[in-house]
Parts: sequence; C-alpha cells; structure tokens
Amino acid sequence: MPKDSQQAHVLSPAETADLHADLQQQPAHDVISRAVIKNGVLAAAEDPQATVRLDRTFSVELDTGKVSNQKHSGRCWLFSTLNTIRHQFAAKYGVKDFELSQSYLFFWDRIERANMFYNNILRTADKPLDDREVAFFLQRPDDDGGQWAMGAALVQKYGVVPASVMPESFNTTDTTGIGSALNLKLRKDALTLRKLVADGASEEQIAATRAAALKEVYRMAAYAFGEPPTTFDLEYKDDKHHYHRDAGLTPQDFFDKYFDIDLDDYVVLSNSPDKPFDRLYSLPSQDNIVGGKHITMLNEPMADLKQAAIAQLQDGDTVWFGNDVLQQMSRERGFLDSHLYQISDLFGVDLGLTKAQRLATGEAEVSHAMTLTGVDLVADEPTRWKVENSWGEKNGDKGYFVMTDDWMDDFVYEVVVHKRYLTAGQQALLTTEPEPLPAWDSLQ
Repeated sequence: MPKDSQQAHVLSPAETADLHADLQQQPAHDVISRAVIKNGVLAAAEDPQATVRLDRTFSVELDTGKVSNQKHSGRCWLFSTLNTIRHQFAAKYGVKDFELSQSYLFFWDRIERANMFYNNILRTADKPLDDREVAFFLQRPDDDGGQWAMGAALVQKYGVVPASVMPESFNTTDTTGIGSALNLKLRKDALTLRKLVADGASEEQIAATRAAALKEVYRMAAYAFGEPPTTFDLEYKDDKHHYHRDAGLTPQDFFDKYFDIDLDDYVVLSNSPDKPFDRLYSLPSQDNIVGGKHITMLNEPMADLKQAAIAQLQDGDTVWFGNDVLQQMSRERGFLDSHLYQISDLFGVDLGLTKAQRLATGEAEVSHAMTLTGVDLVADEPTRWKVENSWGEKNGDKGYFVMTDDWMDDFVYEVVVHKRYLTAGQQALLTTEPEPLPAWDSLQ
C-alpha cells in the first residue's frame, strides 16, 4: 500500500482492553511484575550461572600491572592504545606499573581534531547546514571518542611521555566542561568560515581567520590541560628497585629509544557483518591528523579475529579491541556475558537480533575500547577472555573483566593485531584501495 494512502492507526478502547486481557493470561504475570518492580529489569533477569561461566582462570595470561582510570571521559581508545604500548615497555625494562601520559596525547588530539574540523567545514562549505555530512561534523566537532588509528597517529607525530611528566588534571578526568566549551567554539568558527566562503572572501582572509581560530583553541586547551612538555628527564625505579635516569629526552626521542614497536605493522581487523567480508574499508571522516595515519579496517569473519588475537596473546603481546561494553555487562563484578541478563525470558518477548541487524538498526555501536590480556583455551578453542579495562581498580577484579567467548562473538567489532598474524590473502588485501565508509557508518 502506498505511504500516502495509509491511515494512521488509532488505539481504541477495545484494543486497550484486549491488551489488559492478554497480560492477565500470561503465566505468573503477577509474580514477574513484583520481581521486576522491586528489583529492576537487570537484577530480575540475571542468570546466576554466569558466575560459573565467568571463572577467572586462563590458560594464556600475560603478566600485567595496575589498571588505568579514564574517569569521566571518553578516552578509552587512547587508554587502550597506550596500554598496549606500555605493557611492552614494562616487560622489557621490568617496570610493571609504568604508565604513559594520556593527558599529553589528549591535548594534541584536541588541536589536531580542531584543525581537521576546519578542513571538513571548508570542504563542505557549499552544502547546506542540514546536509547529512555537514550535520554530522557539527553534531560532534569536539569528541572524546576515537579509534585505534587515531591514537597511533598521535604517537607517531608527537611521541609519548610518562604519566609523571604530564599527569591527569581536573579537565582530563572530567571532560564535560572543556568539551562543551570547545564544541561551542568550533560551531561558532564553522559559521564564520562558511560565511567567508559564501561572501567570496579571499583565500588569504580565510586562512588568516582559520589560523586565529586555531590559536584560540590552543589557548583553551592549554588553560584546561597545561602545555605539553617539549623535553623531559626520564626517571624511574624498576621492579628490582634499581634507579634509572635519562635526561633531556623529547617525547619523540623517548618513543624511538625505548619502544620496539612500529605502529604501521599493526592492522585493525573488523567484524561488521552488515557489510561484505574480505574488503578493506576506511573512515576518512574520523581521521584526526592531516597527513597522519588513516583509519582503515579489514573486515573479516569473527573466527579470523579470534585466531589472530589468540596468536598475539600467545606471543606475549596484548590486544586492543573495540566493543559495545554497554551490552550484557556487570560493571561492579566485571562480567561480560551474552546471557548475563535473560531479558527475553523475563518478559516472554523475543528480543533477538543478529549482529548485522543490530549494526544496521543502530542497536549496536562501538562504544568502548579495552585490552585483551589473556584467554582460556580448551581443546584449542577459546571459552573466555581476560580483559584489562580503564575504569579503575574498583570495578571487576582490581579493574580486570572476564568475557565469555559468545560475548566476543556478539559485541566485539575490532581487534588490532600485528600483520604477521594475517593470512597471505589478508595481507594482500591490505595493499588494495580501501573503500571509504560514510561518516554515519555503523563502525564510526
């Protein structure tokens, strides 16, 4: 039936009476109602057998230290990126609880992202404000969230520093205030730049206006976070209490000298079944550094992601992974289990969707990034995974979560692995031209 011929359905008294009668016919409806009203949906639906499934024993388990804490910010992608790097430093130099500064790279991400925002605004200046791409950029001009490649790009350009050199501040641990201020600032700048283009201003005038705006963004970031160091003295005691000092390092010197890792050797394997497998995709709308590392992902079946992640863990390296942590999760106990809350059974309603359907409808999103630090293999098949989170030590087992293998199937969308763990065919795909995804793609 054509849309214009459809009549809006009016809910009649007879239908509401039928709804009531249907409820009364449901088995134990009054008992279920009391349990849900008293305890809430999740507590009433929780499966007590989850504790058995989520035993914290792993056949492959890396020796890692204390977890970090992103607090009230969306910097999980950056924490997880630095976690995978710092674990290698900790193992090589015997400093188990060594931590890198998230504040340092977060500062530069604000500056680089503002610069990229101005690029996107000028590139789309001939489009109306309600154009889908323009609206996307204006909806989130300054955003805490990010992808692994964004963190890698920042490290490659700016290096890293220890957390003691540029520690956390109020505005990094709670980004609400500065985020709101920068969003307002960037939206105002967008209108100014778009008007200059519409009025036919010269390239010199536009460039000068843009440069002045970026100086203001830098000022705001410096006031909120402090200016990043250009040089520092590295001082630490290893786990055997030996003192070490290396003076006059730049952040780039520090990374090049102490970290045996080429970030270009690492690949994002994605599992997004709403699009074809065995293809290389890119997300140009999410790139944060002009001329820096691009966000690309090789879309593969979930079995390939697991196989590569297991191989990397067995070789002693942790694994960055992107996931939808808000699904089937107990924050307090650190549980990730697809059947933790059996809500369909509680309500007697089929709430099942496939992974592809969840991505296509917006039910799913890549809402968080964490680090795999272990896996339990039975007959060479994974049953559960050990997860390092960045929510502090008060959650889970001193900050570590445990994840069932089916939760990985359902709610993990990306893993970052060294390209040596890819098949020859997959490595060949890395040389193909990536297919750009729109800004609003399910993996953004």
